Amino acid sequence: MKKIFYTLTFILILGVMFTGAAFAQGELPTDDEVNAVAHQLYCPVCQNTPLDVCPTDACRDWREQIRGMLAEGKTEDEILQYFVDQFGDRVLSAPPVSTKFNWIIYIIPPLIILAGAIILFRSLKEWTTPKATEAAAVEDGSGSSSPSDDYVARLEEELKKQK
Repeated sequence: MKKIFYTLTFILILGVMFTGAAFAQGELPTDDEVNAVAHQLYCPVCQNTPLDVCPTDACRDWREQIRGMLAEGKTEDEILQYFVDQFGDRVLSAPPVSTKFNWIIYIIPPLIILAGAIILFRSLKEWTTPKATEAAAVEDGSGSSSPSDDYVARLEEELKKQK
């Protein structure tokens, strides 16, 4: 009977020891917390697939790695930097502004759109307003756009001679 009592006591003590170790880990981050970080990353294996929705096993492992890093107390920036160190800038959903010439991708598109709008506005304005020289030529009946131009005058004379 004593053997059974000692065995049960030993099992109970071991059970208490292992549950204490399990509680020492603390709370694991929620899926929303993990996906908030994973959404800022793209899958290094799949093209153009955010890490938070990628169905591959590798992405599942990386999300679990993010969960572990968050449980360790690492910040989002530290986790993002870890993935950049491992796979390069291509894993970031938004390229970093501070590196080399990446700031150009934030500046050039608005400038191109602005320049295109200015060109379009000027072109539409020019197409819709009649030119003063055309209006004057129609009024005097000559039909010539610039009678002072010697070349045009000679050309018109040559054309009249051929008729």
